[in-house]
Amino acid sequence: MSGKSNKIISEAVSSSSSRNGMEKPMQEVLGGTFLTKKKVIRLLPFIFYLTFLALLYIANTYYAEKKVREMAGIRDELKELRYEYITTKSELMFQTKQSEILKHLQTRGIKESTNPPFKIYIE
Repeated sequence: MSGKSNKIISEAVSSSSSRNGMEKPMQEVLGGTFLTKKKVIRLLPFIFYLTFLALLYIANTYYAEKKVREMAGIRDELKELRYEYITTKSELMFQTKQSEILKHLQTRGIKESTNPPFKIYIE
């Protein structure tokens, strides 16, 4: 009976490995024998082309990420400049008010006229 069970086990193992069909290709890849076949040599230009496309794709991704980072930096710089513009504009508006101009002129000894303006007519 043990001879019969060994035969069944060996058939099950051989049928499962033949069902996968991956044993021989895996041996070729791991052993490196697939590189010596004429099909692979004939496909080398295509493999190089695919490799070139992959490198181009990677380089394009890095370039796009760099541009996105630059755009984010420029956007932040634009915000800072906009805030600076608003601050400077409000300071200028405050300093050009009549009361502020009067304060600056009084420190130099110039006083505000109390007489209303009048027209001079030349005949």
